[in-house]
Amino acid sequence: MAGRQRPAAGAAAPAGQTSGLTRRAASRRGQPGQAQRSQRKGTQVTVRAVRGAVQVEANERAAILEGTAELVTEVMGRNSLTTDQVISVIFSATADLNAEFPALAARKLGFQEVPLLCCSEISVPGAMPRVVRLMMHVETEMTRPQIQHVYLRGAAALRQDIAQ
Repeated sequence: MAGRQRPAAGAAAPAGQTSGLTRRAASRRGQPGQAQRSQRKGTQVTVRAVRGAVQVEANERAAILEGTAELVTEVMGRNSLTTDQVISVIFSATADLNAEFPALAARKLGFQEVPLLCCSEISVPGAMPRVVRLMMHVETEMTRPQIQHVYLRGAAALRQDIAQ
């Protein structure tokens, strides 16, 4: 980077300039209670998280894919979402489910351009077995109360306050 000097780590940027990190941090700041917003083609879009879970029948590939596909389809349908609105999806599975990655079900439903991540749910003694959970980050104009979180089959018992 000839001709350009970078300030030392932790040093302030020259007057009138901001570092890339400072610009990014400033752009993420918002007022307490306000929705996170992202910029898309010059317009602000609200980013929301949708939660869901399903209890699958067995630690079998077909059962995991079928249950996860049902969960993703219900989340998308109940919230009138398209894959273009989905930013990312995090799937977790209880330790007793390891026959397949739940994210494969989303790929088969058309989530090719969406970042997907699978992880293990922490193993809590007495926790419900064979559960796939998801947290889907979406761009939507819906308010928090309008978001429909989806808990299916036995997993409805996890959130009786919001399960439909």
